[in-house]
Amino acid sequence: MEIAVLDPLAFHVDVPALLQKLRVQEGSANADEIRDAVVEAGAVARPKAAYKVAFIEAKGDDFVAADGVKFTSRILRVNVDGLHRFFPFVATSGRELEAWAESKQGLLERFYADAVNQAVLHAAMATFRAHLTERFQLSQVSVMNPGSLTDWPLREQRALFALLGNVEAAIGVELTDSLLMVPTKSVSGILFVAEETFASCQLCPRQDCPNRRTPYDAGLFERKYAEARS
Repeated sequence: MEIAVLDPLAFHVDVPALLQKLRVQEGSANADEIRDAVVEAGAVARPKAAYKVAFIEAKGDDFVAADGVKFTSRILRVNVDGLHRFFPFVATSGRELEAWAESKQGLLERFYADAVNQAVLHAAMATFRAHLTERFQLSQVSVMNPGSLTDWPLREQRALFALLGNVEAAIGVELTDSLLMVPTKSVSGILFVAEETFASCQLCPRQDCPNRRTPYDAGLFERKYAEARS
């Protein structure tokens, strides 16, 4: 399958959840400023995603190859065990919203704009996942992102972008020499069907992470991902 593009992705920012995350009291002047920012962002934002169906060609102890591209990761290898395909993707809140956020002048105004930008990306990702689930009749799905675990470092971004092709031409996301994405509010990864929900947080011991989605499981790696010892 060639690369597929979703442009634009529908999104809805959950303002009460955003206020709670920012620890801003409902009804305050700051809350009104954030609500105004959400309305402004909604007028200019055009989030997008590019993805494809990649068919697995080979597997080793610590790698998976699909459509001529090799990914090195023991955890990814185990997570796609038994599967014949997965869905590499890049999604972004878009250059339009990044330009809007960067146009803000005051420190607090820019902080709120950045938070709204992130919230738009989060909401657009929910739409993207729903699209894939419906289109391909997927059951429970999970995602792995390059750089989220030591086992699958950020340098794997090169392989992911190579698998997708010209992502910049498709949705305006550029991979820099330092392996970061522009616009910055972009996310890349591999989505796959999983009988057991997987999140990188389960394997990350960092306790003060503001983006933690699920508790750390200290024994998970040994139970599921450690290679058999002879």
